[in-house]
Amino acid sequence: MQIPKDQVCVLIPTLNEAPTIADLVHEFRSLGYPHVLVIDGHSTDGTVALAEEAGAEVIVQTGRGKGTAVAEALAVIPEPFILMLDGDGTYAPADAEAMLNPLAQGYDHVIGNRLVERNEGAFSRLNLIGNRFINNLFKMAHSHYLFDILSGYRAFSRESILAIYLKEAGFAVETEMSAGVVKKEQKVAVVPVQYRTRPGTGTKLNPFHDGLKIISTMYRLARMNNPMFYFGLIGLCCIVIGLVTGLYIVLEWLSGVDHLPLTILAVFLIMVGFEIFMFGVLSDMLLAYHREMMREIQCIRLEYRHEVHQDLNRSINGINGTRDAARSQECGLCVVISERGDFK
Repeated sequence: MQIPKDQVCVLIPTLNEAPTIADLVHEFRSLGYPHVLVIDGHSTDGTVALAEEAGAEVIVQTGRGKGTAVAEALAVIPEPFILMLDGDGTYAPADAEAMLNPLAQGYDHVIGNRLVERNEGAFSRLNLIGNRFINNLFKMAHSHYLFDILSGYRAFSRESILAIYLKEAGFAVETEMSAGVVKKEQKVAVVPVQYRTRPGTGTKLNPFHDGLKIISTMYRLARMNNPMFYFGLIGLCCIVIGLVTGLYIVLEWLSGVDHLPLTILAVFLIMVGFEIFMFGVLSDMLLAYHREMMREIQCIRLEYRHEVHQDLNRSINGINGTRDAARSQECGLCVVISERGDFK
């Protein structure tokens, strides 16, 4: 089973992608995708004109940042399925069908995995190490390993992506999507895709600045997905600082020097750290209970819809049966009248 291409919107966020955008749009159009939407972040190199000439619908975003562009585009896309990729030519349109197939099988979200052996030459050593580190950190923070959470090649249903409520403005939008699908317990498929060396303009991603923003976003979102990690890390840091301070105090005391204020601080840090850690444990238990309750509610909703559907079918069948009986009686009456000759 395949998704009809006229039900798919190809979403391409762009910012100064003149060297690649026209070929990218042409390739999707040649593959039979009639709806190609380019959401542009105020390009100054003619990207908008090139995209329009190639046959894409173009919207210039009102805000700034990739996350804002994606959110604005989702608000106007009517198609039930969305295929999103960057406009820099690093992702291959030929992988579109492989990305969309899992949606036809019932998955909610599909991630194109760039971090496969055949693509390693397209990454710098720093980027490859950074991506793997962030993926493992995401697993620790959100208890799920999604292979390539920073991938810009994604496919999802409109219903599933609107359930996430995207708020990130910049490059952390992929991290927010990944955390969102985990939080909403959506079905996620990971598909290996081709990743090519960037043929157009230079990368707009700063490995250190944007990397720190992505990590901070991942940690902040873990507050709702994995409170044990979020609060536990804060608590452990306080406990470790308190223990190190206490060790210093003991060593100084053995030398005959007292540090009463530091002693109070060390005890305070250990106590506060332990309380924050326990708060994380309790929050994790409450989250598990909440998720279980939501599953029960979802099951009840499905059962209710099934019962309503069955009642509706029975009602329709009853109405049809009554009509058939009425028609039979009318036909019988007509036959009786005809035999009596009342029509003459």
